[in-house]
Amino acid sequence: MAQQVGIADASGRDILDIVAINVRTEIAFGLFTDGCTSLYWKTQKRALLGQNWDWMVKQKQNIALVTIHQEGLPTIKMVTEAGLIGKIGLNSNGVGVCFNAIRAKGLDTSRLPVHLGLRVILESPSAYEAVERLEKLGMASSAHLLIADASGAIGLEFTSTTFARLQIDSHHRIYHSNHLLVDHPGVDEPQWLPDSKLRVDRIKDLTAQLDAKSTQPSWAEFSNLFEDEVNHPTAICRSEGAPGSAETLFNIVMDLEEKRAVLRLGRPCQSEETVHLTFQ
Repeated sequence: MAQQVGIADASGRDILDIVAINVRTEIAFGLFTDGCTSLYWKTQKRALLGQNWDWMVKQKQNIALVTIHQEGLPTIKMVTEAGLIGKIGLNSNGVGVCFNAIRAKGLDTSRLPVHLGLRVILESPSAYEAVERLEKLGMASSAHLLIADASGAIGLEFTSTTFARLQIDSHHRIYHSNHLLVDHPGVDEPQWLPDSKLRVDRIKDLTAQLDAKSTQPSWAEFSNLFEDEVNHPTAICRSEGAPGSAETLFNIVMDLEEKRAVLRLGRPCQSEETVHLTFQ
């Protein structure tokens, strides 16, 4: 709460405005239109984690890259939005997280909001401990968080009443987009992005094509997966199809073995700026 108070003081905003931003997923339930594609791939030399983050183009000006130092906790490198204290990134222990919105019905205000859950992950010493903490706390609404470190990854799907863990497949990968991939008994999930299944199927196909060439994708080959424009404008590298619709605003690729990341602002197929994130 202290950081939210600090943001309010520094920005001249009421503290309730900042709190509202950090629970926006729960407040605006069912009204968002973002679509994101994420991937973890464990190779012999690397533990690669990445995603495209798709949202309204007007929000691009509010993207912020922050470094957070806290006594007794890992240092955090996070790509976030103004006012949010939890988002996408990695920490100095090599724990990384990606975020996929899910539109399943249900809200439990006694549990942890999604963006605060993201912060819990980035303050954790390992991916496994992060998952255990979220499952113990419970989550207020629905999402998928791809939580990883050098040893492996877990895709944590959740709703306000359920949790499900996606394990690494036989190719050492986890893929996700914007719909639940496993069964959540009793959960109502209306279809909202017809391209969600297309994107997750497409990234599976692209990684399979790399398998045919080599079992060890390079950093460049992994990054290039997020530049794909098949099914444009609702592709992995998404383009604003109509005013107010979502577009890929950034891509991030992390190597959790080396504890570093590369952030590409804008659509990665037409990157506007590249930023290297390290802890040195």
